[in-house]
Amino acid sequence: MRRVTPIALASLAFAAALGTAPAATAAVSAAPAAVVSAATYHCDPGHFCIYSGWDGGGSRCQWTAEKVANTADKCSFIRNGKKVLSLWNGTGHRVQYYTQTNYHSRVGSTAAGHGGNLQGSYQIRSFKKQ
Repeated sequence: MRRVTPIALASLAFAAALGTAPAATAAVSAAPAAVVSAATYHCDPGHFCIYSGWDGGGSRCQWTAEKVANTADKCSFIRNGKKVLSLWNGTGHRVQYYTQTNYHSRVGSTAAGHGGNLQGSYQIRSFKKQ
């Protein structure tokens, strides 16, 4: 039994070391990625921005309004039929967005100070702050 105990302890120590190393690495790499994402989206403070390209690329449309019933009114790439591929919420509020005008067919929401790539298969035709 004395031989089993040291081997068992060594195995537990080895497993514990392996179990904590990846978690620590993931935490370190996740923080810089979040900062880089915020920096890539050129969205003025206080605005809700949508983009025709991934990662905040392509054409940008931005608003400070509390709600917009038809984004196509002031967004040329929406008028031209392009999909929304990414967005950034630079407002101080969660924003809910819809695939139809006048706040119909909610497709998602994004917390203040967040954004990212979307599915890319739809337009955001209206939105409102919560």
